[in-house]
Order: sequence, then structure tokens, then C-alpha cells
Amino acid sequence: MPQSGQRKLSDWVTFLTKAEIPVLKQTARSLEALRNDELRLNSRSFAQAVKNDPLMSVKLLRYMQAHKHRSQEHEVMEIEQIVMMLGFETTFKAIPPKPLVEEVLGRANMAALVQLLKTVHRAQIASSYAFDWAVRLHDLHFEEIRAATLLHDIAELLMWCFSPQEMMAVKKLQQQDKSLRSVAAQEKVFGFSLHHLQLELAAKWRLPELLVTLTDDEHAQQQRVRNVVLAVNLARHSANGWDDAALPDDYEDIAKLLHMSVDDVMTIVAPRCSTNFAKDRLEV
Repeated sequence: MPQSGQRKLSDWVTFLTKAEIPVLKQTARSLEALRNDELRLNSRSFAQAVKNDPLMSVKLLRYMQAHKHRSQEHEVMEIEQIVMMLGFETTFKAIPPKPLVEEVLGRANMAALVQLLKTVHRAQIASSYAFDWAVRLHDLHFEEIRAATLLHDIAELLMWCFSPQEMMAVKKLQQQDKSLRSVAAQEKVFGFSLHHLQLELAAKWRLPELLVTLTDDEHAQQQRVRNVVLAVNLARHSANGWDDAALPDDYEDIAKLLHMSVDDVMTIVAPRCSTNFAKDRLEV
């Protein structure tokens, strides 16, 4: 990884383009089991094993885009389609589910590992919300929206893997100053925002245009992007507890997106929260 004092944005983009992206332990186990079971191994079972791992997902996407055939007319975002196009032999050989995130971080960075796993869990929850809302909105791109939501914070995950100490420094700054925005904390530590890094990686890796658009909050006026943004916000805020002060605004925004009442939104997204408490917060 880039040496201290030379960690420019361009250095990180170059490093992350060449780096072996680690994967979750459960993903590696599931794929190894499928590889040894020909009766169960197919593109759908492979996708099922990968669909909740943003790191393995982007690992596959990066390889696919780097080896895309010139005659390929349509962009591919779905794991099942990628495996069908590459074939199992190529997939397992060229894109093995390793190393593991635990191996990359090591025992010295257990605190960072915890934060990485929390971020992955948040991404999984957000992608589930976004998928459900896309179906409710009769959006035929529901699977692309799910995948984009899963990868919305992929730059953050990559930096937890390869720059854990700096990421812990960002977290410490925000703990010390609750009003400090994530972007400001990231720029103070890295000299750039993780959103900027993600955009640069997307361009360097030539990721599908739809994926880039869906993961860019600056396009939030589009319904599909709005879906992704609101799902990410809800997952992030609810991770702090269902009494988080930002949730009432989230419920209002989601209600507008889905053309539902706030009460109905609260029922489908936060069944564990106290309805009365949330109503009180909305009335303040």
C-alpha cells in the first residue's frame, strides 16, 4: 500500500486497482463448499453465496470489466450473469475467494475488523431495503438497485481493509466532535474524501455506468438513486439505535418515495421501534 507521506488519491487508486481484494470468511467457505459439490454448483447458487459480500462482489466486477470483450454490448452488474459469461473454471482460478479480511487485517487490527464487519452488515441491510422498495415501485432494475446499494460504501470497506489505522483516526475525530461530517473527517486524515476515491476507482475500473450513477448521491433527484440513498441513510442511522434523531426525517423521505404514510413506512422498515416514541419525535 502507499507509503506514509505519499498517500495521494492517485496512489490509492493505483494500489487498489492492483490489490487482491479480500473477502468475508463465510463467502469463502460457501464458495469452497460449492466448488466441491458439482450437483449444487450453478450460477444461481454461486450468486447466492456472493450476493451479501460487497468485497467479493466488487472483486468480480473489477475483473469482469478489465476483461470485458469488445463485442459485449450490454453492461453486466449481476453476479449470476458474470459467472455465466466467465465460466466456473475461470471464475475460481482468476478470482479466488481469498485472501480473507481477517488475514489482511491481522490480530493487530481487531478493532478495525469489527468496524469493517459492522459496515458490511449495514450494507447488507441497506441493500435489502432498497430491493424491497424497488419491487414496491415496480422498478424492473430491482436487482441492479440491490447490488448498487450493497456497493454504495465500497471505498470505505476497502480503506478499512488496507488503511485501518487511518480509518480508526477518522472514527476518533467524529467521536470527539459529533457535529463533524464524515467528509470533513476523511479529508483531514486522508487529504481526500472516500466518495472522491470511489468515483476515481469507478472510472479507473470502468465499472458499469448504471452502477456508478446509482452509487453517486449527487444524482439523488433520480428515483432509483433516491431509493439507494434513502436505504443507505436508514441503515446507517438505525445502526445507532431505533431512537436515532435522524430517523424521523428518514421515515418522511421514504414515505414520499413510496407514496405511503409515515406510519406504514415505520411498520415495514422498523418493526422493532416504538411507534409511540417515533410519533413523538415526528411531532417535535
